[in-house]
Amino acid sequence: MKGLHQQSSVLSALSKHNLVTSEQLDEISADFIQQKKPFVRYLVEDKNFDAQNIASILSRSFGYALIDLQHFDTSLVPEGIRNEKLIRKHNALPLFLRGKVLFVAMSDPTNLDALEEIQFNTGFTTELVLTNEKSLHACIDKVLEEESDALDISDIDTEELSGIDVQEERTEDDSDGATGGKEDAPIVVYINKILLDAIKKGASDLHFEPYEKSYRIRFRVDGILTEVAKPPISLSSRMAARLKVMSKLDIAERRVPQDGRIKLALSKRKSIDFRVSTLPTMWGEKIVMRILDSSSAMLGIDMLGYEAEQKKIYMDALAQPQGMILVTGPTGSGKTVSLYTGLNILNTQERNISTAEDPVEINLEGINQVQINTKAGLTFPSALRSFLRQDPDIVMVGEIRDLETAEIAIKAAQTGHLVLSTLHTNSAAETLTRLLNMGVPSYNVASSVSIIIAQRLARRLCTQCKAEEVIPEAELLKQGFPEDKIGQFTLFKPVGCDQCTGGYKGRVGIYEVIKIGEQVANIIMEGGNSLDIAAQCQKEGFDNLRQSGIKKAMQGMTSLEEINRVTNS
Repeated sequence: MKGLHQQSSVLSALSKHNLVTSEQLDEISADFIQQKKPFVRYLVEDKNFDAQNIASILSRSFGYALIDLQHFDTSLVPEGIRNEKLIRKHNALPLFLRGKVLFVAMSDPTNLDALEEIQFNTGFTTELVLTNEKSLHACIDKVLEEESDALDISDIDTEELSGIDVQEERTEDDSDGATGGKEDAPIVVYINKILLDAIKKGASDLHFEPYEKSYRIRFRVDGILTEVAKPPISLSSRMAARLKVMSKLDIAERRVPQDGRIKLALSKRKSIDFRVSTLPTMWGEKIVMRILDSSSAMLGIDMLGYEAEQKKIYMDALAQPQGMILVTGPTGSGKTVSLYTGLNILNTQERNISTAEDPVEINLEGINQVQINTKAGLTFPSALRSFLRQDPDIVMVGEIRDLETAEIAIKAAQTGHLVLSTLHTNSAAETLTRLLNMGVPSYNVASSVSIIIAQRLARRLCTQCKAEEVIPEAELLKQGFPEDKIGQFTLFKPVGCDQCTGGYKGRVGIYEVIKIGEQVANIIMEGGNSLDIAAQCQKEGFDNLRQSGIKKAMQGMTSLEEINRVTNS
């Protein structure tokens, strides 16, 4: 009934100005019921009415300003709100912004529902301006054609993407036009291609970043962020909405951060998980995706880069029935992979293993993994208390963040359980003093901690293009190379080729592994600081991070330049 009233209002205005005869009124009303196009377009295309005459009459009758779109600069159409589905549905085109008022061109002044829906979707106050149907139709086609052309997917091999299955949750609310419908097929293909490229390049993280006048996509490969694409800023909201739908997030909520996951099935046997985080910024939502590849925990300890003596210390600690193994290092230093490699070794039918993580990054069959949910009251301390009532053999705590968690973990390590966990400190010695500073009694630290592993990840030199590097002996000694080894090794530097990124391909771990022996325990009990502990570890022959890094350079795995970068020397 509402549509009939709007149609009647337009016909009444045209009839008053003698553009429609009384004989035509009934014929047009009856005929239009069968049509599936906007009423004014029907009059112009099917009944051959003059578009400009209709626009002029409706402008005078309804009191709206008349605009000529024939020479309109389509670049003025605000980027980020060119929603094809909405524009086509209402035959209405957002033109430009003045302050917080969005001017919308339409050929039918009675379609106020269009203004309300555009206002709801954009958040701007809308104001209608009239234009003639022919120029409106042409301008809409031009704007949307520019939008489609802006995202070039012509060079994407769709057959390559055909085997990919994104296990996503569909939503009925597709008002953003990004839920995978026909009109957004280029977005779907483009996003899938970006995800596949990231996996192929061995990226650990993907960054989707909107700015005022640009949009960029970056991959973190081998620890270094590199820009890989600059899609049009006008696609910002649609790309964000697509990623949020894939991650099972609320696409209507743009004001607060959200976290989700995507499972990308590459084949029947191979799937990759993405951890997704959204963050509202001034110019849209920044989305960061962490690639979680369970196969990384299956590499085996020999692939991680431990020196022979370091590997033995770690394996001996894993073989103990109780005690605490702590892994430390900054974000992105490979702590999770080191822990899960150990858990994978311990994961046998005879052992009960439970982990508390925030978030669960790698899924392992046979291990009871608990996702921390602070809002629901599931914290690290509460999870640990529950674990100890579940007859555990081995417990893994994602991170020791506070005294309560530390005390429960240490109590578990002292009562017949093997505990693995992480802390954020720069060195192994600082980890011990960090626990003391938290408030853990020194005798508990000395009696419960078995070993500490501090680690970094350095980029591996590409074996195809690395070149020999000659460095003066005096400089090598200054850098910390052992004097008795000078002349017995060859150093290499990065070159770069089509098989690598800047001369590097892959990463290798650099480790400081110290065993808490009697002397170190005494220093802890006597209140010694991290410098005292580090000095004793050097006396006992444990390599620090710098010394381990120099060994990797001497073995030709990485460059001195890279060692200097990751060990902050």
